[in-house]
Amino acid sequence: MELSAEQSAEIESLKRQRFDTRRATVPALEEILYEPMPVLDHGFVRVVDYMGDDGAVVQAARVSYGKGTRSVRGDAGLINYLMRHRHTTPFEMCEIKYHVKLPIFVARQWIRHRTANVNEYSARYSILDKEYYVPPPEHLGAQSKSNRQGRAEVLDDDEAARVLTLLKSDAERCYAHYEEMHNEDAAGEILDPTRRGLARELARINLTLNTYTQWYWKIDLHNLLHFLSLRADPHAQYEIRVYAEVMLETLRRWVPLTYDAFTEYAMGGARISAKGLAVIRRMIAGEKVSAEKSGLSKREWLEIMETVAPMGREAAEATTRKE
Repeated sequence: MELSAEQSAEIESLKRQRFDTRRATVPALEEILYEPMPVLDHGFVRVVDYMGDDGAVVQAARVSYGKGTRSVRGDAGLINYLMRHRHTTPFEMCEIKYHVKLPIFVARQWIRHRTANVNEYSARYSILDKEYYVPPPEHLGAQSKSNRQGRAEVLDDDEAARVLTLLKSDAERCYAHYEEMHNEDAAGEILDPTRRGLARELARINLTLNTYTQWYWKIDLHNLLHFLSLRADPHAQYEIRVYAEVMLETLRRWVPLTYDAFTEYAMGGARISAKGLAVIRRMIAGEKVSAEKSGLSKREWLEIMETVAPMGREAAEATTRKE
């Protein structure tokens, strides 16, 4: 992870500032405010601003529900109740703003979450840094045969070495051509004063998707929780999951009661269909239910078995094949 000289100077300047305020502040989050937390080989996440805390969630809920919340004991109990019953509006009262440095292909996946305010580094105006993501060998998985958007076993050493050579050489070559086309290097120095460079908005089009970009990303707490429930999930792509895991730590510092409720009911819980619930009830009653007789699709059967059965997914798949 590398910060530009300008970014480092900005961070140091911000850290020296102090403000008297009547707004809620969270000491645990203040400890890491502005600090870049490394992700992948050159990326980072840093919190640059926030509004509200667990108290803001509770305050909004009590304004909304009034006397109906008096039976809930304490703030933690109320937040647990809101999370458990999916009362989302009180969580929208808090907001947080991140500065994120990430590969372009991760950004294009991330931007599918359309519930945030985003301002991305402009390659029409500025020159992108000569930084690109190269996966470590242990994350070079083969294409999964059962999941079109997933990985299977890791490539062997020779295959991995070939892939890494291709990724590095392609990124180096494309960036060299990028500099040649707009006739400037990464520092903005003119390469050849005898010729004009191509417009930056056009020169950028041949850059590889593992090139790093940056953005400011502001989102309310409810939509952040939705993002994390999908992207911090074990099934999420590794390269976006590691960003979500770092953001989970910022969530724990910022709103610890909400974090506990979220990890208990959302991350640690499971959503089951009416048919799936009926199957579980039949099993509890002592009935031997097979995938064939469950009335569920193969995928849903495996998901339920992975959730509730001690044998796990691999054994469930083997049992399904036998049937």
